[in-house]
Amino acid sequence: MSDSNTTDFTNPSTFILLGIPGLEAAHVWISILFCTMYTIAILGNFAILFVMKREKSLHGPMYYFLCMLAVTDLGLSTSILPKMLAIFWFNSREINFSACLTQMYFIHCFSVMESGIFVAMALDRYVAICHPLRHSTILTNPLVAKIGLAVLLRGGMFILPYPLLASQWPYCRTNIIPQPYCAHIAVVNLACDDTRISSYYGLFVLYSVMGLDGIFIAVSYIQILRAIFRLPTKDARLKTFGTCSSHLCSILAFYIPGLFISLMNRFGQNVPLHFHVLIANVYLLIPSMLNPIIYGVRTKQIRDRLLRLITH
Repeated sequence: MSDSNTTDFTNPSTFILLGIPGLEAAHVWISILFCTMYTIAILGNFAILFVMKREKSLHGPMYYFLCMLAVTDLGLSTSILPKMLAIFWFNSREINFSACLTQMYFIHCFSVMESGIFVAMALDRYVAICHPLRHSTILTNPLVAKIGLAVLLRGGMFILPYPLLASQWPYCRTNIIPQPYCAHIAVVNLACDDTRISSYYGLFVLYSVMGLDGIFIAVSYIQILRAIFRLPTKDARLKTFGTCSSHLCSILAFYIPGLFISLMNRFGQNVPLHFHVLIANVYLLIPSMLNPIIYGVRTKQIRDRLLRLITH
């Protein structure tokens, strides 16, 4: 095993995932934290889906988008956690080359899909607040289905070049990845060829997909706030703003850590590697854990149905 880590090779059959380098002694304790977050994400998102299926009164555009978000969160967390826990608990560090590229694809695909769903939810809140009388005629069920399909296809098509390009590069340096999962840049950095195509395409996806999504959400909320401030009373403003507070909290939980990580990667050269890796892992898991909590606590219809099912 050690020979394959240092000798030259062109196409490694396996990669070695190190977990969190520098914190090997704390892997067990870190795994408890991550396992708890994963358990909350699984139970919370399945609870959201169960309530949506049982309660026909929740069959509307906002809740359909919330179901899409729950499925995406389940996919994103499941793409990362099982292998990560296997590393922490059983020291199972090897991952097949094809499995590594598959994991890379799904991690980034679900991240792009989640960003697209937040845009769709911002559109729903915009129509509901700025054009309330036309909400049911604009956001019909067929349109919601088309938006969901567009989000799915966009994520799948934009991320597909990631593994396709990564599979073409020769790998002659090492097969050690200093992370507990196969991220795009972490894998591409191991190649011994000119990988600027992969790097440029990664930046293109970051700015053209995630960046445009952020701009669209910001524009939507500027219009929403303008409509709220035009309301005559303070109570009406607070009540209307409360209808989109859950969505706003989920957006902040998704985009602010991502912005922090981007700034840290660019300007935090003196930050220890283990801190970079730990923060990147927490960033990917926090939205999956927080979204069902935010919507379960702050959305009255979901909260009432959950309490009714539990007490019944």
